[in-house]
Amino acid sequence: MRRTERLFAIAEALRARRTGITAELLADRFGVSVRTIYRDLDSLREASLPLHSERGRGGGYALDRTYALPPVNFTAREATLLLALGRWASELRVIPFTTTLSSAMDKVRGALPPATQRQLDHLLSTVTFVGVPAQASHAEVRAVVERAFFESRTMRVWYRNKEYERANERTVRIDTVVLERGETLLNCIDVNTAEARQLRLHKLDRAEIVEAPRDPEVAPKRPPIRMKTKR
Repeated sequence: MRRTERLFAIAEALRARRTGITAELLADRFGVSVRTIYRDLDSLREASLPLHSERGRGGGYALDRTYALPPVNFTAREATLLLALGRWASELRVIPFTTTLSSAMDKVRGALPPATQRQLDHLLSTVTFVGVPAQASHAEVRAVVERAFFESRTMRVWYRNKEYERANERTVRIDTVVLERGETLLNCIDVNTAEARQLRLHKLDRAEIVEAPRDPEVAPKRPPIRMKTKR
């Protein structure tokens, strides 16, 4: 995650936790050091975000209570259902776009007043998820796939299957995403051959965004994709 994206994500996380959150929890969530979080928090203060710290139990960093919230009103019941579904999709790996999902869940929580947030936390603690998670994939790969899908970007992937002892490199654009119960399938177009290919997300060892030269006046024709999906 780039620093600018992390700053926005931290701001949303703070809005979602009006009662405060520690720098250690933020560092764990965003996969950086506590010192990096302190620098990010200083940058948010310099950007005029009304941020303050509270000591003691339940303390941490929080936004000023007078900071304007978005014009969305959820009841505790509505927010519980939305966040429970989001948590289920994330924990069972039903959907690979966990960065965007976490941001959306923060916004839902952030739209609630503190009293409703406490009620929400109690209701969520009574919900249990049972099921077999989908195939695990690398977090770094998911981040690239998410960006490539939503921004219609070309990506280079290193794909491993039973036919290759080493990962096979391909440059592709994602056409559609199939969320199958046990895995995520990426229906792609091979940029070099214009052939349709179906990749399994958990088989990707590495992925990176690439800048493919394109003529802005001539859009390449993409052949129709006819693929079988697992049932």
